[in-house]
Formats: sequence, C-alpha cells, structure tokens
Amino acid sequence: MNDTLSHLKHNSAALTDGPERAAARAYLKGIGYDDEALAKPIIGVASTWIETMPCNFHLRALAAKVKEGIRAAGGTPMELNTIAISDGITMGTSGMKTSLVSREVIADSIELVTRGHLFDAVVALSGCDKTIPGTVMALARLDVPAVMLYGGSIPPGRFQGHDVTIQDVFEAIGAHAAGRMSDEELHELENVASPGAGACGGQFTANTMAMAYEIMGISPIASSMVPAQHKGKAQVAFEIGELIIDILRRDLRPSRLITRKSLENAIAAVAMSGGSTNAVLHLLALAREAGVDLSIDDFDRISAQTPLLCDLKPGGRYVAVDLFEAGGVPLVASRLREAGLLHEDAITVTGRTIGEHAAEAVEAEGQEVVLPLDRPLKPSGGLAILRGNLAPEGCVVKLVGHERRHHSGPARVFEGEEAAMEAVTHGRIEPGDVVIIRNEGPAGGPGMREMLAVTAAINGAGLGDKVALLTDGRFSGATHGFMGGHVAPEAFRGGPIAAVQDGDLVTIDVDARRIDVDLDDEEIAARVAAYRPPPNPDRTGVLAKYAALVGSASQGAVTLVEG
Repeated sequence: MNDTLSHLKHNSAALTDGPERAAARAYLKGIGYDDEALAKPIIGVASTWIETMPCNFHLRALAAKVKEGIRAAGGTPMELNTIAISDGITMGTSGMKTSLVSREVIADSIELVTRGHLFDAVVALSGCDKTIPGTVMALARLDVPAVMLYGGSIPPGRFQGHDVTIQDVFEAIGAHAAGRMSDEELHELENVASPGAGACGGQFTANTMAMAYEIMGISPIASSMVPAQHKGKAQVAFEIGELIIDILRRDLRPSRLITRKSLENAIAAVAMSGGSTNAVLHLLALAREAGVDLSIDDFDRISAQTPLLCDLKPGGRYVAVDLFEAGGVPLVASRLREAGLLHEDAITVTGRTIGEHAAEAVEAEGQEVVLPLDRPLKPSGGLAILRGNLAPEGCVVKLVGHERRHHSGPARVFEGEEAAMEAVTHGRIEPGDVVIIRNEGPAGGPGMREMLAVTAAINGAGLGDKVALLTDGRFSGATHGFMGGHVAPEAFRGGPIAAVQDGDLVTIDVDARRIDVDLDDEEIAARVAAYRPPPNPDRTGVLAKYAALVGSASQGAVTLVEG
C-alpha cells in the first residue's frame, strides 16, 4: 500500500477513514476500490463526454488516460460525467435556448459531486463551448487543487480543393437560399466540413476559451491547441493526471490562479486572437465566481490597446491546427509579453509564471498564423464595448473579418431568431438595414441563443457588408460581420431595445463607442412601457428557473441568489 500520500487526503479522509466509515468503504469496495486505493487521495475526474456532438465525443478516452496518470502518480481517480449541449447542432432551433443554461448546470453538477464525495482535487475535461467555462466556474467555486484539460479541435475539412470549417456550412445555407449553391454542393459540403471528433477548428468560442484559460493558467501551457486527433493528445491527458497530484502536493488552488492579473491576461489573448464575443460573458461569469472585480468596460480598455495579430477564422485564414503547428498558445503569450501586455508574474497551474512560459515559446520558421508586432492585422483587438440609448449597460461588437466601424440605417425589427431567419432566407432584408432581433436575452429567450444561423445566412446571401445586426442574444464565435450582441438591458427586462420599431434610424459608431436609436428619452420610455413580449412556449421547467434567476449579460449572465 502506498501510504506516502495519505497526508494529502485533506477532504476524502472524512469519507473513507475510521471505523465509523465502514459502510462507505463497503460500498466502494463492492465496485472495485480496495484498501490501498482508499488510502490514497481521491481525485475527481469530471468529464463532459457525450454522444450528441463531435466536440466532446472523445473525452471518455481522454478521461481514461487522465486516470492512468493519476494512478501512476499515487492517487485514486473517480470519474464523473455531466451534461453538454452542442451550440452548433442546436443552432437555429428552440434547443439552442438550453446552451447557455447548460453552463450553470455543468458548474452546479461538478460542484455537487465534488462536495458530496469530498474529492481532494479535480481534473475537469471540456470540449464544446459551454463545457469549458462551466468546468472552470465549478473549479473556482470549489477552490480545491484543480486543472482543466481541453479536448482539442478537429482539422479542417476539404471541399472543392480548399479547407473548410463548419462556418462554411452555415454560410452555405444562406448561399443555397439565395440560389448561389446547389442542393448537391450543399450536401457535398456537409459531408466533409466536420471530419471527426473534436471542437470546431476556427477561433470560435471553444478555442477562444481554451486559449484564454491556458493563458490564465488553469490549464497547463501548450496543452490546449494539441488537436483532438493528434497522437500526442493521449500523452497530454496522462501527464495532466500526473500533474494533478503535484498540484495537490503544492496545494495550488484556483483562487491563486484566477486573479485580476490572470483575467486581464486572458482578455488580452482573446483580443489579440480575434476571439469569440462569448468570452466577455464567460470571463465575467468566472470573475464573479472567483470574487474578482471585473467589468465589461475592462474588455474595451484591454482590446483597444492590444493589436490583432492572429490570422484565424472566422475573420482570417487559419484554424487551430495551424496555430498548434505555428507555436500554439505559448506563441500568443510570447507576443503579449513582447508588447508589454502580459502580467508576467501571474502564476500558472504548472507552478511557474506565464512570463516564464512565454519566454520559452518556440515559433515555427516562416509561420504566418501569429503575425509580428510590427505587422498587425489591426492596431487594436477584435472587440469593442458600445453604450448609448439603445444599450445603457453596454453591448459587444465584433471587429474581426470586416473593416466597418460605422453604420446608420432603418431598423428591421424581429421578435426572435426564427422571424429574422425567415426574412433573410426569403430576400426581405435590404442593403442598409439594421436587423434588430430581440427577446433572445438571458431571461427573454430564455437562454440567450446565438444568432449564427442568421448572421451566416446574411453573409451567404451577399449582404454581410451591407447590413448591420443588433440583438440582446449572443453570437457564435463563428460569426463575422458588423454585429452587436449582448445588448443590455434586454427587451424582456425593459431595455430600450424593446422600444425600437421598423423604420427607426439606428446608428452604430465604433469610434465613438455609441449605439443609438434616433428617439428622445420620453418616446423610448413610453414605448418600453407599452411593450409586451410575445408569448413564449419555452418558459417552463429548467428554462423558467433560469429566467427567474439569471442576471444581465453585462455581468456575465450568471444565475443570482440573494443573501
């Protein structure tokens, strides 16, 4: 029996040790845990494996490797599973309302099992969009020694001689509706665009958040961008299993890793990489869980001083596999360090600082994925926070993949995504329009759906550089174009977006950081008072609970409990 680590059973000793715990031990012995196993620290392996999507499909195999590493290092792993919802598969349906809600359920379930079974430490495995922040939010709440392993992304598919991602399929739907793509071409594209297990390949939400958390230090350096299907991913999982025992020895807890400095590092990485606007929601939510003071305006400040250097999809040419080959997240950290934008003394889960890791980055010769500081794609980062009489609490505008910074035009107002999608696919959106989609906020949706189906259809119809879109919902990381999301307060909670009517003049001005409708305050107030959201058949069950508890998107759309 290995009793050298028994002193690390800080929590699990209360579950397994002493005569009074004989019944608990009897249960565990009945499923294969012997005295030797129960004398070791017990490590929760929190997997988000599921068979409903490619992003997390391979996590069961990675969890097995993590457990091998834990056993090799002297611990006893206990695997648990939680839910996952695919944003991409549910996109454009009522099922997508469950996606952001799942983030809270993932965090809640990992927290409950870890507290209930008194794990000494936790390894969390994530893949798709909400499993990544959901797992880390749980680790922040629990504050036991912990690490997060991202499952990695897929390679691009090949279609008619060029690389494609799932973004191309969503845009092809719009092209097909506009008569610019045949049935046969669309079918051929869908057959090849998502080749196997792993998360979407662009700098969409999954890879954005994986990069952010690696820069933050809750994932080991150089682990995230190892592709899902790469032969080295299993070894990464094994080594993380070994690492968690070392983390436990050092008693390194998430509260030392998730700090103001590390969150600012994560935001800078999002800005430099042109990452998903969903990072605003998820990092605000994590900051709240960790008790760190962070506001939506911090994203604008950091993005404004951070050059856009990563030529990644959806706005650029490359995907995560290319970033891995170019030098991975360490290369991004190195550029941040070179630019003086990295808090170098922030500690990481390895026990070393992010500055030390950045200094050791290895850049592939001739790579063009992460550009040098003297040749940025843009002088500032990939997002901006706008306020105005349409968004007093702010909204998020993505600045990647287009050069537009101003748009003024008549509003076309839709109560929900489906109505907007129907108008786009039937050619009823005109150049110059500002498409307004409301009642898609955290409470109004409920669930704050992503508008990728609509934004992709707009681009596919050839209107991407001719219209703008505003919503109290979210955007996918695959969205590109002149789009403003997270408009707050949302329509359902009396936000000014509820006042907008067809034909009202709406102006988006990035340089002025303004988003306004050409109405005076009295008219806005009168219209909001008269507004009634349409009936919502989805406001039942867990969605009703979420709608009752969820806060503003400007604060991360976290569920709130008074007292």
